[in-house]
Amino acid sequence: MKVGDRWFLGLVLLIVISGCDTTKETRVIKLAHGLDVNHSVHKAMLKMGEDLEKLSGGKMTIKIYPNQQLGSERESLELLQIGSLDMTKVSVGVLENFAPDMKVFGIPFLFRNKQHSFSVLDGPIGKKLLKEGEKFWLKGLCYYDAGSRSFYTKDKQVTTPDDLKGLKIRVMESATAMDMVRSLGGAPTPISWGELYTSLQQGVVDGAENNPPSFYLSRHYEVCKYYTINEHTMLPDALLVSTHLWGRLSEQEKQWLQEAADNSVAYQRELWAISEREALEEVEKAGVEVIYPDKAPFEEAVQGIYDQYKDDKVMSSLIEQIQQTK
Repeated sequence: MKVGDRWFLGLVLLIVISGCDTTKETRVIKLAHGLDVNHSVHKAMLKMGEDLEKLSGGKMTIKIYPNQQLGSERESLELLQIGSLDMTKVSVGVLENFAPDMKVFGIPFLFRNKQHSFSVLDGPIGKKLLKEGEKFWLKGLCYYDAGSRSFYTKDKQVTTPDDLKGLKIRVMESATAMDMVRSLGGAPTPISWGELYTSLQQGVVDGAENNPPSFYLSRHYEVCKYYTINEHTMLPDALLVSTHLWGRLSEQEKQWLQEAADNSVAYQRELWAISEREALEEVEKAGVEVIYPDKAPFEEAVQGIYDQYKDDKVMSSLIEQIQQTK
């Protein structure tokens, strides 16, 4: 089934069930995402739903549609914008197409380490950026940890940027991701996550880039036998609610939903740390060669991306603020 057909069917499904999202006693919130049910984000969402039901005394619940049942990340965002879907989770790499300042997170080697990224996301910078999509009907509730993204390839080891030259690398629909791959010598190729396994099999692309749990749970390791842990970006996931729904909630309901979302963040981070270790262990057992290259050449190769934003007052200020965050 083509992506467009799947999106249309998802929209039809939402229209069919839209009359069932509230009753006199319970408000049912529809949440769609593209991840596997074993993913830490999905498990965190289940906890969020349980917490929301408890906080609201059964007045609010969440119905989750995983595995791109209702479309890709971009399509889910579009459904939020028209009010046909209530909530979704997307990578900020995709969100930058709707909330432009989010592209700052796609700048490679921006964060010194994971704790630095958490300090930014949990602090005033992260909270301000979550609000940026509101004028586009997308309200951010929280960030989920999505670790560091690294390259994986089918037939060729990548130990330096030179090894990427000429390789077609799948990226999200993200201008910063495409700039990053180009700066390293690769050919960026946007492909839907749901279509990537087949694209790798058929040689449409030579590799991709993502975090260890996504590499493992997607079973891309069955096709790609080299995983280069260069950790070029730390792109968080963002949990979003449609402003169409948000505007219909009472102040108490908003408080319950935000509290349930906030509670799920710490839980997801704990699960994520475990899943990262397990994913690397499992792909190595499956015969993947995990490579830990010198990161310095990769960092040097992408410095031109920083130069692109020197005359952009908003972006240059954001970059400076993030770099100065303790």
